[in-house]
Amino acid sequence: MIQFNYETNFKLEDETKIQNWISACIKSYGFTEGELNYIFCDDEYLHKLNVEFLDHDTLTDIISFDYTLGKLISGDIFISVERVQDNAVNLDQSFENELNRVIIHGILHYLGFKDKTEAASLQMRSEEDKCLSKLQS
Repeated sequence: MIQFNYETNFKLEDETKIQNWISACIKSYGFTEGELNYIFCDDEYLHKLNVEFLDHDTLTDIISFDYTLGKLISGDIFISVERVQDNAVNLDQSFENELNRVIIHGILHYLGFKDKTEAASLQMRSEEDKCLSKLQS
């Protein structure tokens, strides 16, 4: 079950479409959807979590708490809408495209994909693109 929560003045335009897309991506990797909570917030909210739980005093676009057990994907994914907006401008992307990339990025971490090395980051980007293409079709 995928739920969307809002801690800032933002709301997804089509929650059902995004839920179905996330579910399809999870299934395509041979995993099962568990409890997934997306929390959309601002920079201040996410920065506080970053400092408190990860001891990182930096801004970020996403923090995910993974509760996956085996092939059952579960977790809490916090996304800073402000950071996504800034990143979209800096990367010359639409806000929607960048938001969708971040939305699926958290799921891909739960599926086992990493992004700490250059090679892993390239693989992650490839998997993001594969999932994003499912949303476009």
